[in-house]
Amino acid sequence: MSWVNWRVPAPLVGVLVLAVAWGRTPPPVLTVLIAVVMAAAVLAAVHHAEVVAHRVGEPLGSLVLAVAVTVIEVGLIVTLMISGGPETSSLARDTVFAAVMITCNGIAGLALVVAATRHGLVVFNAEGSGAALATVATLSTVCLVLPTVTTARPGPEFSPSQLAFAALASLILYAAFVSTQTVRHRDFFLPVTSDGEVIETADDDTHAAPPSARTARLSLALLLVALVAVVGLAKVLSPSIESGVSALGLPASFVGVVIALLVLLPETLAAVNAARRNRVQVSFNLALGSAMASIGLTIPAIAIASIWLEGPLLLGLGATQTVLLAITVVVTTLTVVPGRATRLQGVVHLVLAAAFVFLAANP
Repeated sequence: MSWVNWRVPAPLVGVLVLAVAWGRTPPPVLTVLIAVVMAAAVLAAVHHAEVVAHRVGEPLGSLVLAVAVTVIEVGLIVTLMISGGPETSSLARDTVFAAVMITCNGIAGLALVVAATRHGLVVFNAEGSGAALATVATLSTVCLVLPTVTTARPGPEFSPSQLAFAALASLILYAAFVSTQTVRHRDFFLPVTSDGEVIETADDDTHAAPPSARTARLSLALLLVALVAVVGLAKVLSPSIESGVSALGLPASFVGVVIALLVLLPETLAAVNAARRNRVQVSFNLALGSAMASIGLTIPAIAIASIWLEGPLLLGLGATQTVLLAITVVVTTLTVVPGRATRLQGVVHLVLAAAFVFLAANP
């Protein structure tokens, strides 16, 4: 890594801006500048987490990256819930659901359109993608659908014991998937040729030499600095974010969409780059893996945070959201099962993603 690389100084700049802006109400121009700095810190944090993950190897590497992204997501959610009052009681649900819809429809659809446009019919490993989709569907149902129909608490809310069960089930499912993907059945998640043969050396980045110990230590330090900067700047920007959403006439739940878009930006860029190289399986791994981590790690973390957070924790989806989730699971299943897809499937997923964003802004 070179100090010319913006990802190296970005966390330090973020902390410096945080020190200057902490405890103050920045004017609109400075608010935009702080938002840009925070976005750069998010991208830098994910980059440095990837460096550390590449150094330690699998399966620990996947956990390092997932935990880093989860810390950012949970930090943003908790910060806004503390400062936002009762209106943010459903922010965790809105963010996690937005992550599922963006990954399963937006990222997957964009990857299919890019790959099919450049390479025609695209192929991928249906076994691995199907297993990932099944895990995402189960996590979504347990954590986001069941709270709406349980009767222990009024409204779309779990009782403490139900929330503890959902958190534990999420961790078990996520750990089981990581073990399957990185240890026992790694070949299920590698790209395949048109004849169904696994491509072992599919991604040059995956098989590149790991970074040196010094580089990994530097990235670890910068990762920690970046996480502090992101969470702190989110606290500074939280009033501006909420007032901006309100000024645009958008519902408070749209804040969750904004958080998900910001957190998932690195995965989106990586998935599109993989699709351009005709490695759609890598794109699916990124998309479905991000959805899985968003639920499987964020919900347990929020469950622990709810011990000291005031107000209810509303996790259950509404009728419109449940319908969107159901059609997403059905459409994604039809996309994944054949093990090959055309541009049409990508367009279908993108339309679903657009429908989600539109209805989130105009319920």
